Amino acid sequence: MHKIAFICRRAPHGTAAGREGLDALLATSAMTESLALFLIEDGVLQLLKDQQPQAILQRHYAPTFKMLELYDIEEVYVCTDSLTERGLTPEDLLIPVTGLSRSDIRRQWGDCSTHICF
Repeated sequence: MHKIAFICRRAPHGTAAGREGLDALLATSAMTESLALFLIEDGVLQLLKDQQPQAILQRHYAPTFKMLELYDIEEVYVCTDSLTERGLTPEDLLIPVTGLSRSDIRRQWGDCSTHICF
């Protein structure tokens, strides 16, 4: 079976990429259970608690990440190096994740036949 990697590397709310990527991830989960979400670089900011995008007139879509479990999306990986570089810890995030170093994330990507970046 082919596994699909969804790779988020952009901060939320600067573009529609985060929201659209999350929508694509949820839609794809209806067709396959063989997928994983990777949050790297500024993408780790997608999962921050207490975001207030209304202040910049953006929709608050971060709570939708809590639905990943309902969609049977169990493989959610966050780059611990990216968290550290931004002064964050896994406790600052909305949902439980598996923290991996950059090199471990690259190894996990090797298990995926398709890579979709957003």
